[in-house]
Amino acid sequence: MIPSADPSQVDSTAHIIQVALTPVFLLSGIATLLNVFSTRHARIADQVEKLSDRVAERPGDQARLRDLRRRSLALDVAVVIAALGGVAICGAVLTLFLGTLRDAAVASVLFFLFGTAIVCTLASLTAFAIEMMLASRTVRTEVDEQQQEESQERTTGSAAR
Repeated sequence: MIPSADPSQVDSTAHIIQVALTPVFLLSGIATLLNVFSTRHARIADQVEKLSDRVAERPGDQARLRDLRRRSLALDVAVVIAALGGVAICGAVLTLFLGTLRDAAVASVLFFLFGTAIVCTLASLTAFAIEMMLASRTVRTEVDEQQQEESQERTTGSAAR
């Protein structure tokens, strides 16, 4: 005969598993953010490679490379902070499985780890927002430069006639 489990123990274990799943959803969100950051990094790398082939062609290329470097650094910060958030979430889940929530020390560790995960996620989103603003500024600068070049070409073309 199979021994029956204590219903309160089963309920307690089920509750711990339910509570542990909440941080895992945040971990999934962080993984998605890291994927977005990685895609942005790849786009920056492509632009740097394209500019490196023609650095001497346009005077603004050096400034563009500096902007791409700043964007890359902002993304690096976002990736590191998001990864730290993921580590903190994993620590929070581990703490839930290793301890009981009634123990004050475990509750403090859990609060710290989950709080750290939230702060890291917010910081990585802030760094990502900075990178996005740098990207937007770069795009606007390029559009302005193109419009100025076209305007100069029109002026030069009409003066030659």
